[in-house]
Amino acid sequence: MANLLVLWDVDYTLVSADGLGTRLYEVVFREMFGRELLAVAPKAGRTDRAIAGDTLALAGVPRARVDGFLAALARACADGAGPGRVRPMPGAAAAIAALAAVSGSGIRQSVLTGNIRPLAALKLRRAGLGEHLDLDAGAYGDAHEVRAELVAVARDAASRAYGRDFAGPLTVLVGDTPLDVEAALATGARVVAVATGSYAAAELAAAGAEVVLPDLTDTARVVAAVTLTGPEGAAGRAGERW
Repeated sequence: MANLLVLWDVDYTLVSADGLGTRLYEVVFREMFGRELLAVAPKAGRTDRAIAGDTLALAGVPRARVDGFLAALARACADGAGPGRVRPMPGAAAAIAALAAVSGSGIRQSVLTGNIRPLAALKLRRAGLGEHLDLDAGAYGDAHEVRAELVAVARDAASRAYGRDFAGPLTVLVGDTPLDVEAALATGARVVAVATGSYAAAELAAAGAEVVLPDLTDTARVVAAVTLTGPEGAAGRAGERW
């Protein structure tokens, strides 16, 4: 089996964070500007750089303050701020472990997430999902406003870490939004979409996902979708929606 770089989305693919990111935005905004944050910009599938820019604009704050806001957000995450439980999504831990155990596969796993790295790490740590994920080989939401641009960032990081090329379909994105699908299609990566967030399977298929799973609870099915092995992997290559 060829080497693969599997890049997991975090929110509603691997974890349910119960609004942790929103609460941290509110804490940071209050500390920086001395007033309450009344609204957070739409978040699903977007990067923190884009979300923060739009959120500040809604509050009448210049977008030039985005870097300072993200730096303060990183400090808040390092301090462990933001009460609330972070839960692993059903099947997430087993799916990650199963891919790590595929013999001779050369599978490397990291994340491609709209979260800045400290926030992603905080959520994964609270959910107990740190094992088998090489966070140094991923890409995070402070790198660019556009999610698709993060794919090249992750590929470069993984190539430096492992001395291998993960071009084209050797990179597999797993995510729950049309923006995850768009990022894969725009960069020649494969995508395994999961209908575990706010988008239905039909919406993910309409966005261009050839493989859409209802969730991660069928571990064998997840492994087959990612590695293109077994009868379901063959179905994925034929373009069927599962």
